[in-house]
Amino acid sequence: MATINAPANDRRHLSDRRSGSGSMSKSKMNALDWIAMVLLIVGGLNWGLVGLFNVDLVATLFGTQTPLSRIVYVLVGLSALYSIYTSSKMASRKT
Repeated sequence: MATINAPANDRRHLSDRRSGSGSMSKSKMNALDWIAMVLLIVGGLNWGLVGLFNVDLVATLFGTQTPLSRIVYVLVGLSALYSIYTSSKMASRKT
């Protein structure tokens, strides 16, 4: 009776699989990445509401051009700049 053996390339040890090029440890998001992503989602949803329904949710919640609403707008803008920096860093890592 013949036995079926796994191909030689599938017999790697678990530590060998973890050290491959698709390692998850390189793609973990830190706290700043999460904050930037949440702010970008808030900003994107706000602009979607402005475009579709002419409703500025940030201005509705915090007032038009109040210091708090301006802080939210600035944080969304800074998170966009941070996202540009992060994506350019990721693109250069792949090459």
